[in-house]
Amino acid sequence: MELEFGEIVSVPMNQIWQHEERDFTPWLAQNIEKLGEALGGLQLEVEQTEVYAGNFQLDILAKEVSNNKVVVIENQIYKTDHKHLGQLITYASYFKAEIIIWVSQEITEEHRSAMDWLNNNTNDKLEFYAVEANIIKIDNSKPALNFKLKAFPNEWTKSGGNTPTTATTETGELYRAFFQKLLDELREKYRFTNARTGQPQSWYSFTSGIKGCIYGCSFARGSKVRAEVYIDTPSQEINKEIFRAFEQQKLQLEQEFGEELQFEELPTKRASRIAVYREGDIWTDTQTLDEIKNWCIEKLLKFKQVFGDKLKRETENREY
Repeated sequence: MELEFGEIVSVPMNQIWQHEERDFTPWLAQNIEKLGEALGGLQLEVEQTEVYAGNFQLDILAKEVSNNKVVVIENQIYKTDHKHLGQLITYASYFKAEIIIWVSQEITEEHRSAMDWLNNNTNDKLEFYAVEANIIKIDNSKPALNFKLKAFPNEWTKSGGNTPTTATTETGELYRAFFQKLLDELREKYRFTNARTGQPQSWYSFTSGIKGCIYGCSFARGSKVRAEVYIDTPSQEINKEIFRAFEQQKLQLEQEFGEELQFEELPTKRASRIAVYREGDIWTDTQTLDEIKNWCIEKLLKFKQVFGDKLKRETENREY
């Protein structure tokens, strides 16, 4: 039997999104997890769209949840140009961003080279990404979008090719190794996250799919390990309202969770948290660290199970 293959056809972005600001930017903001996955599992959460930076207007202001870095995203439905490169650097400066992302239908060779140069010649904290949005159809099929990474940071080249730039202390490396194991198991076994890179820090946060609400695991003060749901929308007033609504359900939530929950309003901060604790620190033996990892996984999965739908209901009708 003779096989028949369909014809792959490239589709210009402006056939899908006619206007960058009104069409593509809102779509990208609503599908930001797709972009984060293409960038190696960055956990991106949108803060604002079309936000002013002086006399200019940034397409998307976001944060990387796992390390709380500020992210600026400039997107185009046509090929890159010098104007947008200048705007991108202006936005990065204005918002003090550490992750800078340029999304376009076509990244020209000159602009790919410019982004590579910025990665190789700026300080270790800055990360520059250039991403092509390629859209294809097979015959008359629905269009499919694929993000193609054209320029990205390389921490090995920034540090002279010897050691990762963020590996500054022995303690940092212990944290990095612990959270790498935690991430790998959560991603590969439970599909809890798309995050791929452990950080040399005592905590790690995970997107919940609900703006301003995250799940987290950390080594806290007093040789304690904490798992939590962290409520941190842009509005302190709303955060406290959500927290108190949950606090009124304390007995029911504890029954669903299977143990006592600590309700911490954090009155001097914008955010509030609901947490559970156990003994432990990063300097313990390997076997105990494995037990802590398993405990973190169990509690994070439980927080998602118990609070996932409830967080959505509590936040969806509130204006930030």
